[in-house]
Amino acid sequence: MTGTALRDLGRRTPFLPRTGDDDPPVTIPRDPAREAAERELSKPTYHENDPGLLQRALNRFWDWVDNLFTAASGATPGGALGLLVIVLAVLALIAALWWRLGTPHRAPASSPALFDDRPRTAAEHRAAAEAHAAQGHWNQAVQERMRAMVRALEERALLDPRPGRTADEAAAEASRPLPAHATELHAAAQAFDAITYGGRTATEPMYDRLTTLDTALTRSRPTLDNTPQGAPN
Repeated sequence: MTGTALRDLGRRTPFLPRTGDDDPPVTIPRDPAREAAERELSKPTYHENDPGLLQRALNRFWDWVDNLFTAASGATPGGALGLLVIVLAVLALIAALWWRLGTPHRAPASSPALFDDRPRTAAEHRAAAEAHAAQGHWNQAVQERMRAMVRALEERALLDPRPGRTADEAAAEASRPLPAHATELHAAAQAFDAITYGGRTATEPMYDRLTTLDTALTRSRPTLDNTPQGAPN
């Protein structure tokens, strides 16, 4: 046999292992060979350096974010730069709203009570309000000034002392004997609720407005027709 024929035979005949010099070649069917390979590759030795479950999840997440931004930049005028400008504008708008409106809070199903379980006099609430105002704690100052106003009306018998009364209820009830101050009373109650339960931030002018109202209520005489029975003139 010539050398050329031997080379051609080698190209046509695949190498097959033999068990012995005179034994026929060993062949393995396709399916068992695949299963054997899968069993071999499933051994822990081949997966020692594989990323963990958390790392794989993070990789998929960042791949998704990358694909999302790639698609968005392709659809945005100006490409990636245009998308960046839009994102920065949205973030600036959110920051401005956050600064203007304060931290968002879930609105309560019903307004909680104006007073806590420790009854104090109007003078005590006023003293607490002034102490908070002196330190620039305007939220607490406004709250205590509102409590002082309502407690003073109870002490004058213009409001019946009632546990669990809300600021809105106090304003509505006080507006009957003091109709000239109805608008300011309701505004004060709304400010109290917004600060206490709505996450708004009080200011010094807001506190000054409630202080002025407190002084005006102290000097006001009730309307006789609307005064609760037993109240002094």
